Amino acid sequence: MNPWSIALSAALLGVWGAAAQAQPKPFPQQPIKLVVGYSPGGSVDIVARQYGQKLSELLGQSVIIENKAGASGTLAANAVKNAAPNGYTLYFVASPTISITPAVTSTSFDPVADFSPIGSVVKYTNVLLVGAQSPFKSLQELVAFGKAQPGQLSYASAGNGSSNHLSGVLLAKYAGITMTHVPFKGNAPAMAELMANRVSILFDLNTTAVTQVQGGSVRALALTSPARNPQLPNTPTMAEAGYPDFNFEGWIGLLAPAKTAPEVIEALAQANQKILADARFVADMERSGYAIDPVSTADLKKRIASDYAFFKPLALDVQASQ
Repeated sequence: MNPWSIALSAALLGVWGAAAQAQPKPFPQQPIKLVVGYSPGGSVDIVARQYGQKLSELLGQSVIIENKAGASGTLAANAVKNAAPNGYTLYFVASPTISITPAVTSTSFDPVADFSPIGSVVKYTNVLLVGAQSPFKSLQELVAFGKAQPGQLSYASAGNGSSNHLSGVLLAKYAGITMTHVPFKGNAPAMAELMANRVSILFDLNTTAVTQVQGGSVRALALTSPARNPQLPNTPTMAEAGYPDFNFEGWIGLLAPAKTAPEVIEALAQANQKILADARFVADMERSGYAIDPVSTADLKKRIASDYAFFKPLALDVQASQ
């Protein structure tokens, strides 16, 4: 081979080598962090850990759960909003933080502009609970006491703007009673206060509520779902108890920072759909009281916007209760 041929071959190999190196490596190439806005041991945290294990198996990378509790999940939201948009820091979010909190109070993030939805995972409802030693055996008794003793009832929540905060606001509004809001950093500490009889009521997620009710630690008075829960067959819905407009269902899903590359969102969305089709994951979620919620990336974006528009009119009531 003459020198010119050798030189040309070397040049071509250099170009091909550079082109090969320039090709982006498939996502992911490092561990993924799921940020949870609530304390360890709470409902969202438990689902995140089960989900994270499945995601790790699918993508072949470690999935780390980071609990960033406080301010109704907004600390976690801000952490993800400000993270590099590379798919390695994701928000495992309960819908109130992204669809209720920004609608009813001031936040430093925009629920639509600052995040790239990946998909929903499960949906849930709330259960109105009282402690096992509470004198109230029905919602009607609770409301009657609230009307006779204004301001003597208190309700716990996972923080300002959380779903159980909103549920307490709705009950006070529809029943025409005054209650004191007592926020905590997550559902787990709120439940502990209820069981210790230091607060009157708690609207807890049906997932953890069922276990506590069946264990005798608390008593269920009503459900925020449109239909009764098979695991709590004797507990009426809020509509059945006399409040037909009281209906709440939340969801837990996955968000990435805005401007995350479409191919990364697609890879995560495909993994999400595979997890939601996994028989064992489905069985685990249903056994815990959740319903699988296979909402697509595009539809989740629409849902966040519509939820925000729905809850915005409640802003003044929520702010008055803080």
